[in-house]
Amino acid sequence: MALNLNNIMLGSEDPKRLADFYTTVLGAPDPDWSDDANGWFGFQAGAGSMAIGPHSDVRGPNQQPGRIMLNFETTDVQGEFERIKAGGAEVVAEPYQPQGGPGMSMCTFADPDGNYFQLATPWDPEST
Repeated sequence: MALNLNNIMLGSEDPKRLADFYTTVLGAPDPDWSDDANGWFGFQAGAGSMAIGPHSDVRGPNQQPGRIMLNFETTDVQGEFERIKAGGAEVVAEPYQPQGGPGMSMCTFADPDGNYFQLATPWDPEST
């Protein structure tokens, strides 16, 4: 049996602020679903989805933001980098070509809770 990763959940002390941030990052007019009364918001991003909500174990900014990173695929890393940077996201790494990724481009941002997310061109396993 194969497993299918279909959702990432981000816990936050301020899920509304984080949902507003990712609404801008994803270029959406609103979250795809929300339960404002309980502080939950959800986004569909390609084949996967992301849920943002309160979590009793989450306090303050992420102390290890490189442990898990969200990756969003785009053919226009530079253009999306400029758009998201102009929207106020904290730049962690400007667009670069990673080692072992010929023709690949990526960049890294931090969200308001200190979680890292990256933009990357589609990965082509044939080119490595």
